[in-house]
Amino acid sequence: MEGRGPLVTSPRWLSLLLLLLPPPSDQGQAPRQAVSTQRVQDPPAVHLSNGSGREPISIMTFDFTKIRKSSSSFELRTWDSEGVIFYGDTNPKDDWFVLGLRDGRSEIQLHNQLAQLTVGAGPRLDDGRWHQVEVKILDDSLLLSVDREEVLRLRQVSGPLASKPQPIVRIALGGLLFPVSSLHLPLVPALDGCLRRGNWLDPQAQTSGSASSSSLRSCAIESQPGTFFPPGTRAEFNLQDIPQPHAEPWAFSLDLGLQLAAGSGHLLALGTPENPSRLSLHLQDQKVVLSSGLGPELDLPLVLGLPLQLKLAASGVVLSQGSKKEILALPALDLDLASLLKLWVQPQGRLFLGALPGEGSSASFCLDGLWAQGQKLDMDRALSRSQDIWTHSCPQGPNNSPGTTH
Repeated sequence: MEGRGPLVTSPRWLSLLLLLLPPPSDQGQAPRQAVSTQRVQDPPAVHLSNGSGREPISIMTFDFTKIRKSSSSFELRTWDSEGVIFYGDTNPKDDWFVLGLRDGRSEIQLHNQLAQLTVGAGPRLDDGRWHQVEVKILDDSLLLSVDREEVLRLRQVSGPLASKPQPIVRIALGGLLFPVSSLHLPLVPALDGCLRRGNWLDPQAQTSGSASSSSLRSCAIESQPGTFFPPGTRAEFNLQDIPQPHAEPWAFSLDLGLQLAAGSGHLLALGTPENPSRLSLHLQDQKVVLSSGLGPELDLPLVLGLPLQLKLAASGVVLSQGSKKEILALPALDLDLASLLKLWVQPQGRLFLGALPGEGSSASFCLDGLWAQGQKLDMDRALSRSQDIWTHSCPQGPNNSPGTTH
C-alpha cells in the first residue's frame, strides 16, 4: 500500500465513502470466477467511456444523512487495463474517493482528513469477462471484494458520521470531477468498459442525477479486444508524438490489423488539419484504395485478419497484405512528395484514422492493433478522438454492434 500524506483524526471523509458505495445487489450471489451472462430482464449494460474520460457519463448526488446502507456492488466487463470506474466526493479539495483500474487490477485512491493513500489489489479484471465488484464500509474499515472474494481491507479509514452544513455527496461514473493532476497517482481516466446491475446508494437519498450530453450508450452483447471505429468517427495523432521515420535511408511504416470492415470511407490519412489527405487509405467495396494526390491510385483486395502494411520511402509507397503487394512509384524530385516527407517536421503534421473532417463516411472497422515503425500506438494517447470510438473493444460480429443510445 502506498500512503500519501499524514493521517488526521477527523471523520469527515466517511460521508463520501458511504455515498459512493451503493447497497448490495439483490440479484443473488455471483460465481467466484465470473458473474453470469446478461439476463433478458436486465437493462442494457452502459458504456463507461466518454471520449477522453475528462467528463463522466453520469453524475448523481445524494443526501448522505438519509443513507441506511454502506455497501455497493456492480458488474464490470472490460479489455482496458487503465481508467476510472467511479469517483465521489463531498469536497473535491479534501474529501474524495476514486475506484479505477491500473495494469488491469483494482486501484483505490482516497483523500480525506483521516487518510490519504493509493492502493491496488485483486486479480486482473481486463479479461473481457463480467466481474462483480463490491465496496463496503464495516466499522472503521473499507472492504473491496471481487467475485465474492475479499481482496482488500483498509483499517482505521472510517469513523462515525458527523453532521455537516451541506451533507451532499456526488458520484460520477467513468470520469473525474477534478483535474487528473489532483490524483495522488495520475492515470488515464477514460475506461472502455461496460457496467451493469449497479445500485448506487439508497434511491430515497438521491437528490439529483444527470447523464452527459452524449447520453448513455449501451454495450455490445459480446466483445473482443481491439479498437472499434463506428461510421463517422475519427482519431488524430500528432506525427511528432509517434515513432519517427528512419533517417538513412528515409523510411516510415504503418501496420493495421483489420478484424472487421464495412461501408466506404477513409481508414487512414497523412496530412495537416488544412490538407488532411496528402496520402490516404480508404475502404471501398472491400478493397483498400491508396491515393497520394500525385496522380494514379492503386487498390488491394482486403483480406480480414491479415496485417495491412503501408511503407513509405523517398522513392515510392508500398501497400501490402500477406503475399499481395502494390507499389506506387513517386518521382523523387516531385515537390508534392517533398512536402509529404516534410510532414514529420511540421508542428501540424497529423496521422488521421477514420473519417476525415467534413467527410460523410459510412465506413466502420475494428483494429486489433495499429503500429508505427513497429511500435503499437495507444489510442488513449491520441491528440483527439471521437467519443464514440471504443478504444479497447470491438463487437464480435457485424450483427453484434453496440447500440446507439438508450
